[in-house]
Amino acid sequence: MITKKNRGPLLLTALIALAGCATPAPVPNATDLAAITAFNSRYVQAINSGDMPTLSSLTDDDHIMLIPGRAPLEGKAANDAANAKYFEQFNTDEHWYPVETVIDGNLAYQRGTFTSTATPKAGGAARTAKGSFLRIYRRQPDGSWRMTRDMFNSGP
Repeated sequence: MITKKNRGPLLLTALIALAGCATPAPVPNATDLAAITAFNSRYVQAINSGDMPTLSSLTDDDHIMLIPGRAPLEGKAANDAANAKYFEQFNTDEHWYPVETVIDGNLAYQRGTFTSTATPKAGGAARTAKGSFLRIYRRQPDGSWRMTRDMFNSGP
């Protein structure tokens, strides 16, 4: 029987037992972490050079990008069309700064910050955005990684 007198110790015991059941986030495998780091390097290089074929090759067919204030870009074709339109208008200097990478089997996610400066090709002032991102990667049958989901926000 639980009484006022024994409720505290029982609650503490239950909380300790539940804490022991919590599953910690998987520690990234060094090989997978290196592969995702190399992937990010290729992806950012493709953005900064306007390399559409490489950029397209690094996303899944069902890739979804969530952009602030816009409808989701669903699928590789929609993402590629938006990127191509952007690359026609701007040169980009983008940098990613991951702060957390979790790899669990064939899926991984990465959270971090970014800076991106877009310079209009037609002339005019460059615009710089800074913000946070969350990306989800999927391991491919050949062991490589592709981005399957991408979302970001911009600070003031």
